[in-house]
Amino acid sequence: MYLFLKTLHVSCVLATIAGFVLRGYWTQSGSTMLRYRIVRIAPHVIDTLLLASGIALIVETHFGVIWETWLFAKIAGIVVYILLGLVAIRLGRTRRAQSLAYVAAIAVFAYVAGNAVAKSPASWLAFFAG
Repeated sequence: MYLFLKTLHVSCVLATIAGFVLRGYWTQSGSTMLRYRIVRIAPHVIDTLLLASGIALIVETHFGVIWETWLFAKIAGIVVYILLGLVAIRLGRTRRAQSLAYVAAIAVFAYVAGNAVAKSPASWLAFFAG
């Protein structure tokens, strides 16, 4: 069960960042692709599966969010990523605000990914250091 959940989780991670990058590009270019129903619904489906698989992994492995600092940092990073993503795709009032939020969201996503790989709040620094 663990392997299935981890595969689903990682697949959803890849799908969510690919979709975000694409939607960010479409936002910056003023594309009409953002109006399609599938483009508006798919991120919610993918992110729901991502969240559900993450919770299932926590339950399956008996990790305690409060006791595992890397997991707490990962969840905090995800919240920041979501908020920046909202500004980048929907709430940014200017193209510059959207662009800055877009770049910051990708940077936070990279931090969260490094945190997950290294299992450390130091993210990629811990991964490469040891």
